[in-house]
Amino acid sequence: MAKTFKNKFPEIAAFHNLLVAAKKAQLGRRFKESTLAFNLNLEENLLTLREELLSRTYEPGPYRDFIVTDSKKRLISAAPYRDRVVHHAVMNVIEPLFDPIFISDTYACRRGKGTHAALLRFREFLKRHRYVLKCDIRKYFQSMDHGILLDKLRRKIADRDALWLLEKIVESRDYNDRNPPVYFPDDDLLTPLERRRGIPVGNLTSQFFANLYLDDFDHWLKEELRVGPYLRYVDDFCVFGDDKTRLTDLREAIQEFLARHRVTIHEGKSRIYTVKEGVEFLGFRHLPGRVRVRKENTRRFTVRMRGLVRDYAAKKVTVERVRASVVSWIAHASYGDSGNLRRALVPSFVFVKGERAENDACFARR
Repeated sequence: MAKTFKNKFPEIAAFHNLLVAAKKAQLGRRFKESTLAFNLNLEENLLTLREELLSRTYEPGPYRDFIVTDSKKRLISAAPYRDRVVHHAVMNVIEPLFDPIFISDTYACRRGKGTHAALLRFREFLKRHRYVLKCDIRKYFQSMDHGILLDKLRRKIADRDALWLLEKIVESRDYNDRNPPVYFPDDDLLTPLERRRGIPVGNLTSQFFANLYLDDFDHWLKEELRVGPYLRYVDDFCVFGDDKTRLTDLREAIQEFLARHRVTIHEGKSRIYTVKEGVEFLGFRHLPGRVRVRKENTRRFTVRMRGLVRDYAAKKVTVERVRASVVSWIAHASYGDSGNLRRALVPSFVFVKGERAENDACFARR
């Protein structure tokens, strides 16, 4: 029988854990108005939050919705700052309990994993096989079924208070009203309307829930079907092989399995690729013998740099913030064959403080 964990809620609600959570929550947002307001009376606010948790009177606040457009439009739902502190407090205790059960080849938001580790593993598999079945899930975060997700949490956590808090977080948002109903086998007319679904992309907890929701799927592929080389990053997953017919049959089996989790693969993006034609994965196009940075990745960097040029001119960001953004992109782009691109693009932005900055700033060379 799988091990379950009890008496975890006292650890979550402990003042020291809340203090650590507050320090994590403020990273990158120390000077935001909501952070400053909370930190002005930090001890008092944490004690109030602790009392609400212990008395089970805590209620998540309203989300702030906004649209982010990069390669596609995405709805981001930002929780109030005090809720972000709670999310960190929960993850400090809960996430380490679950991480050992995840397969080694799921890479998103895990210590010692991440984007670059996933890229290296992807290339390792790519060199050894002719075909890649690459899939992603349609509107993954907005499609996750609350009941199914909570059942997965209950399998490992046998602590009523901890489950009460996790239910509060999971059910703090329902995206049924934003998306058309999706019907699965054995549904009646009202089933999709009666089941709550969707978790906010902007929550720290959502990153963990995204790993957990497909954990059964990962183990099914690896241990029951024995598919061989396989990896997943959030809802992007790849199976590698040399038998195209087997991968075609596997795609159908995957669709059936995921339907039981009330999610569907994105038909337009989920197919079998030959290694020779190249495969896009995590911002790069992988071809035999070379790896190119996707044009969309370069475009997003250009847009971000132009915004930083304006913000630096208006003294809204520091030189450290600018440097961190540039260094981060260079480090990411360096995982591809991007030397010429980096040498041409990075020096094309000039940061000047003052009124003349917008006119003086160079734009990306065309």
